[in-house]
Amino acid sequence: MHRPNRQCRRFLWSGLILLLLLAGCGKRRLTVPVPGSPDLKVARSEIFGIASWYGDPFHGQRTSNGEVYDMQAMTAAHRTLPFQTVVRVHNLDNGKKTQVRINDRGPFVKGRIIDLSRAAAREIDMVGPGTAKVRLEILRIEAVIESLAIQVGSFTQKSRADALKRRLEGDYDPVTVSLVRTPRGVFHRVLAGNYPNRDKARKALKKLRSKGLEGFVMRRD
Repeated sequence: MHRPNRQCRRFLWSGLILLLLLAGCGKRRLTVPVPGSPDLKVARSEIFGIASWYGDPFHGQRTSNGEVYDMQAMTAAHRTLPFQTVVRVHNLDNGKKTQVRINDRGPFVKGRIIDLSRAAAREIDMVGPGTAKVRLEILRIEAVIESLAIQVGSFTQKSRADALKRRLEGDYDPVTVSLVRTPRGVFHRVLAGNYPNRDKARKALKKLRSKGLEGFVMRRD
């Protein structure tokens, strides 16, 4: 059987060591200063890599942070960065850049580090190619301002929803009835209040339950 000579073996070992070093660099964590927030520790492989973009059929669906995905908004999905992180994306293929806010999780394809909305992808001429080599620059983490309500009821009959709305008005402002289409049919959903955080929404829910009503906290959008 042919045995590789010493020079060949040395070349094979050098290649193996290089691969191990490259793998280690990808996993090495970087400390990224974020103005107004604690520093982030992010793997280098989550900052340098391949970007992709997503539109239909995700448009109109819920993102991982509970928002409704709008492919015309300047948002993106990232596997590890906190929600509300604002990132400048540098397209290393053409030098163009765009700014997005992280509100979703993904992408889940090996080698890809960020999924841009269609609008963001268009800004860096990435819609046609579909992917691009990018570098992410973390700018800041925005404060989370939520718009929460208590869903008190959901009825197939609008008259019942309107009756509950009248009962709640005055104690919970605003009280709205919205139409929701589901595979099980059309429902009239009664939402009470508008709260900037979950603590205030839970306190209102506790008060509502003391009056013999049930409900749960949800986003108003």
